[in-house]
Amino acid sequence: MNNKHRKALATVFTDPVSGTVEWTAIEKLLIAADAEVVEGNGSRVRFVKDDEVETFHRPHPAKEAKRYQVRAARAFLERIGVRP
Repeated sequence: MNNKHRKALATVFTDPVSGTVEWTAIEKLLIAADAEVVEGNGSRVRFVKDDEVETFHRPHPAKEAKRYQVRAARAFLERIGVRP
């Protein structure tokens, strides 16, 4: 992971959950954590690592991830063993 990934990781694990995290930063963080990206229909995207799967809808038209998406990304990262 590079510095941008570590910064995004720290932001994802910050309480209270931030509503200003760009979705692309979360997506790049999950990819850096070796999660495989599976594109779905429309804005749906699935991340798979080992036996863990998490599904998201990319936010639009805004760039920022919703708070529930940040919480879901945090839970997925914890399940795959990634913590700041």
